[in-house]
Amino acid sequence: MEFKYEMIIFWSENDNAYIVEIPELPGCKADGKTYQEAVHNAQIVIGEWIETAKLMGRDIPIPKGRLLYA
Repeated sequence: MEFKYEMIIFWSENDNAYIVEIPELPGCKADGKTYQEAVHNAQIVIGEWIETAKLMGRDIPIPKGRLLYA
């Protein structure tokens, strides 16, 4: 499934990988050796974040798209 949350993607020299942060989902991050792998992994992690939030009875943020402060 493809999710529509904003992703911030950057290269990390320390990790030697692309890092993806999903600001609308607190603590939701992924990584990958390539840009495409990082985005793919982020989609998986977003699904897992949502599934866990549902199990815990937490609200699921509706994707807002581009953040105003970015």
